[in-house]
Amino acid sequence: MGNKTVVEKDTKSLAGERELPLPDLVKVALTRFHAMQMAERRAAGERYEASGYIVVDELGGVLNGRQLREPAYKVMTENALRRVRLYDARASCFTYLANNGVPPHLLARWAGHSKVETTQRWYVKPDVEDLRPAADAWGGLASGAASAHEENVRCGSVGG
Repeated sequence: MGNKTVVEKDTKSLAGERELPLPDLVKVALTRFHAMQMAERRAAGERYEASGYIVVDELGGVLNGRQLREPAYKVMTENALRRVRLYDARASCFTYLANNGVPPHLLARWAGHSKVETTQRWYVKPDVEDLRPAADAWGGLASGAASAHEENVRCGSVGG
């Protein structure tokens, strides 16, 4: 292998074999990208290799892991973003979706997991700001601004 060969593998489970709707932004980007590839294909003529992949070089050749990573790292650097592995971006996307109200069972389906727990355990990773509602709740307890329900709950009392 050594970044010279692309290795195709089957999905880990049947849940990995799925169709997903594309967000409009992605559809537009892929349509533009396809038009660019068609121009490259016409320019290359018979030298163009129709591999069936979407992300290819100007002659249609399949890109290896290094060829995919390096441009992504360049974009991260140019935009002053923390450098992360592309695979880690998957967890960031699922965390974003979870934080924006996508139910766990739909996250699992999108991820290709048969078990919701797998997605929740390995791919939804709250960061410090995701914990802000919990911190605010603690602040309400300490300030005495408790809701009616919270007034009926005595922290640390056994008998209530």
